[in-house]
Amino acid sequence: MTSSVAAPHPGLSDSPFLRAARGEEPSRTPVWFMRQAGRSLPEYLRVREGVGMLESCMDPALTTEITLQPVRRYGVDAAIFFSDIVLPLKAVGVDLDIVAGVGPVVASPVRTMADVEAIPDLTPDHVPFITEAVRSLVSELGATPLIGFAGAPFTVASYLVEGGPSKEHAKTKAMMFGAPDVWDALMHKIGGIAAAYLSVQVAAGASAVQLFDSWAGALTPEDYRASVMPHSARVLAAAGELGVPRIHFGVGTSNLLGLMGEAGADVVGVDWRTPLEAAIPLVGDRAVQGNLDPTLVFAPTEVMLSRAEAILEAGRSARGHIFNLGHGVIPSTDPDQLARLTEFVQGWQR
Repeated sequence: MTSSVAAPHPGLSDSPFLRAARGEEPSRTPVWFMRQAGRSLPEYLRVREGVGMLESCMDPALTTEITLQPVRRYGVDAAIFFSDIVLPLKAVGVDLDIVAGVGPVVASPVRTMADVEAIPDLTPDHVPFITEAVRSLVSELGATPLIGFAGAPFTVASYLVEGGPSKEHAKTKAMMFGAPDVWDALMHKIGGIAAAYLSVQVAAGASAVQLFDSWAGALTPEDYRASVMPHSARVLAAAGELGVPRIHFGVGTSNLLGLMGEAGADVVGVDWRTPLEAAIPLVGDRAVQGNLDPTLVFAPTEVMLSRAEAILEAGRSARGHIFNLGHGVIPSTDPDQLARLTEFVQGWQR
């Protein structure tokens, strides 16, 4: 396996997604969906039958197939690399698993400086299956961009410290407030892993990256700025040096949108709780992504499309707008509704 980077497909220069992400004028508003590759698709359920989540993510052929499924079905303007935010930790040797109905579970939660120091740094040699999958995808996708993906330091740290998903993040904040040296070392470690993981994906051909900070909404702006933002900024700065657009997304982050943009994003993802017209002034001279309530796909089609049109209209005032849901596709979503939504957005005139 060589380390050379393949030349990008010539059609990528006209990609509506990439043009909007860079703040350029696209031919139309682009659309893709977070969690578009996954449990809402019957073809996904078929190929995943009997195969664990992490096992799926470490199988290049299966990762390629799953990532391509929504592109084939919907004709969306970008593919999102099928992975999981804890996969890089698994790859460097952290003892964890993804438990059905629970989420990531860490066998020995991180609590001390020794625990942090025991986590290896990630190198491309830890994730050869990622390089293989991305190269395969880029070859298959042609002029459709592939978005690389990583979990942001705070969210990944929360899983490591809590030992699994948490609503209160009490142990995480206890470390942040009570053992700031351990916290800083852990965030630095995870940030380095995330940056390296994104670098592997871009080197193999990914055209953009998204940093997911699912739990950042649990923080005040002051705590985010002091204890989290510098580490996310380091990841985003490293991605920026790779020359690809950077999307930064968090859930429940209405009070953090400006800071998340300042951390180094080219595009700030907005969840459904914040009206897009209110978010745009907060993010500064940046593009926005979002932000239809994921439950609206269960509404009558005309209601869903009416709400989508309002978001498209609001997006006109942004430096760039990438249409998306305000969070991931809900597993019980009817794929036909997403097909109707995609067709509507792609046919809407800016």
